[in-house]
Formats: sequence, C-alpha cells, structure tokens
Amino acid sequence: MFLPCNFALERVSLRHKILIFITMKPKLHALFLLLTSLFWCAGIASAQQEHEYVDLGLPSGTLWATCNIGADNPWQPGDYFAWGETDSKPKYDWSFYQYADGNYNKLIKYCNKSSYGNDGYTDRLKVLEDADDAANAIWGPEWHIPTADQFKELMDNCTNEWTVSYKDKGVAGRIFKSKKNDNEIFLPAAGFNGNDGNPTHVGNYGFYWSSTLCTDNPSNAPLLYFHSGFINPFSNSFRYYGQSVRPVKHR
Repeated sequence: MFLPCNFALERVSLRHKILIFITMKPKLHALFLLLTSLFWCAGIASAQQEHEYVDLGLPSGTLWATCNIGADNPWQPGDYFAWGETDSKPKYDWSFYQYADGNYNKLIKYCNKSSYGNDGYTDRLKVLEDADDAANAIWGPEWHIPTADQFKELMDNCTNEWTVSYKDKGVAGRIFKSKKNDNEIFLPAAGFNGNDGNPTHVGNYGFYWSSTLCTDNPSNAPLLYFHSGFINPFSNSFRYYGQSVRPVKHR
C-alpha cells in the first residue's frame, strides 16, 4: 500500500542526483543554464509574437494589428489605458495618473511648458518612450502605439465607414478599407473609461490614443476620435482618461 510513495521518493531522489551531477560538472552546468535561458526567452518571444496584423499597403509600411490590446478578436473593446501608462486600472483621473502630481498643471513627465509642470517642470519628450508605450511594453519591442501621423496616413489611404454590427457580432465601430489592396481593419466604438471607473459611450464613440504629445497643451494627447457621423484623427483629450490602444508595427 506504500508503493506509490516509495516510487515518488525514488523519482525525486533520481532527479536530485541528476541535478547534483550537472552542478558538479561546470561545462554541463553552463550548458544546462544556457538551454534553460534559451527556452525561457523563446517562450516569451512566442507569446509576444502571437498577434495578427493587416497590411493595408500604406506608404510608410505600417502594419496594423487586427485587435486592441486586451482583446482576443477585432470586435472586442479590449483594455483601457491612460496615456503613457502600461497597465489598465479600476479608476482614471488626475489623482491616479502616473505622470502628474494630482492635477493637469502638475505634470512630472512629457511636459514642454512650465505652466503645466509640477513646480515648473519641463522636458523635451514629445513622443512616448518605449517603457511608457503600452503596445511596446505588453506586446513586445516591434509593436508601438500609432503616432498622430500614422492615424492621418490611415485616413488618407483607406476609406472608412460606420457599421452598427461588424460581421453580425452586434458591435458598432468603423471599418477602414485599403484603397490599394482592399484589406481592412475594424476599430470598435469602445468608448472610454473615466472618473467612475466604468467604460462609457461603448457602442457610440471610439477613442484611440496616439503616442504623440499635444505640445500646445501637454496635459492632453492627440487621439483618433469617431462616432457614426464624424471622424477626427487629430482630436485630443486629457491624458488621464482610459482609452483604447490599437498597436502598429513596420514591415
């Protein structure tokens, strides 16, 4: 009746003997550590590369992801992020914003005007650094949040139309179809996440962050904004709002 336990102990003992043998042989130990590291890195790289994209034939070679960060398919809203933050959170306002000391005129990073900086703080940063880019931090180094110019390029080289039910999924948003190759992406009207911590305007409005700072008012950042009858790739809003991110990468 005690055979299973004895068998388990023998297996553990054998494993320990193998590990002891490896550690006593420097070359084998080094090889073991190298292979372990390679398998671990390969696992991370594989996880980061499991994201589909669409080639819209854009002049810059920009490739657009098929879904938002946090979504498993194009029609899901995904997660919401404050501008420059890489984690979603339960509440979005200036008190919880990473790069301000509690208010719009107390910025501590990405601030080119002293009147908006905490104690007159300024810097020269006008585009999100990789560490503050949710696409780069979550999906891997080849991915980024689009710049305002990349949103304009998307608009210039694609037709776009509002749909109330993308692929009969009951999700409203805008379809961007390439003028060059007819490939398309869908941006759901995911709304935004504000002061009460609950997404609002879902199904009616889309708000998609760019990685570019609004230098006229550094408490704001540009974004792609749309609803059923309007679209603007150069809108802007307070940086603390939780809004959608659609990653891009280059060929």
